[in-house]
Amino acid sequence: MKTDDFISMLASGVTPVDRHALAKRFVVAVLVGLVTATLLVMIVLGVRPDLATVAATPIFWAKIAFPLSLMIGALSVVMRLARPGMTPGWGKLLIVAAIAAVWAGALYVLVAVAPDMRVAVILGKTWRVCALNITLLSIPGFIAVFWALRGLAPTRLKLAGACGGLLAGAMATLAYCLHCPEMEVPFWGAWYLLGMLVPTAIGALLGPRWLRW
Repeated sequence: MKTDDFISMLASGVTPVDRHALAKRFVVAVLVGLVTATLLVMIVLGVRPDLATVAATPIFWAKIAFPLSLMIGALSVVMRLARPGMTPGWGKLLIVAAIAAVWAGALYVLVAVAPDMRVAVILGKTWRVCALNITLLSIPGFIAVFWALRGLAPTRLKLAGACGGLLAGAMATLAYCLHCPEMEVPFWGAWYLLGMLVPTAIGALLGPRWLRW
């Protein structure tokens, strides 16, 4: 076979690659994660009855800002890692900054309250179920994010899996804020973060196996 004929054979049937394929897959994944988690909160757990009142307070929006910042940061990182040879980029800085801000706020609150109240402030009233609820709510988003990643070409599989798990956990936590009555920063820094770290750890463990291509 002549070289020109061989090249023509290889080139036949080639279709253009959708330049927006990555964005489209993650739009679907984020919508599935957020909408499903929100519906589960509304149907299974229930929205807190005083939501309209607390939504008018700055502390509620600070509570929302924590998982929202982690979601944006994790989404940025995982979208970069979905392509071969990419670094995490600026998203990792947002993740670190969000956690550092919450921990700094938690430390400030714990220093300000009476010593005998510190444990109660950290535990709140729902510490036994908070991390578990977030983990369970993250399952649909976790599946959706891994579906998005499997259709792309990540090479840093453990890190991509971990960031995908964090993205799912952050979406679940964002939805969980509609139900959770806890308004103390130390509680968020402990139990919200633990709930998000569970899918992060699972993603890191499953990434090398599920994302291999």
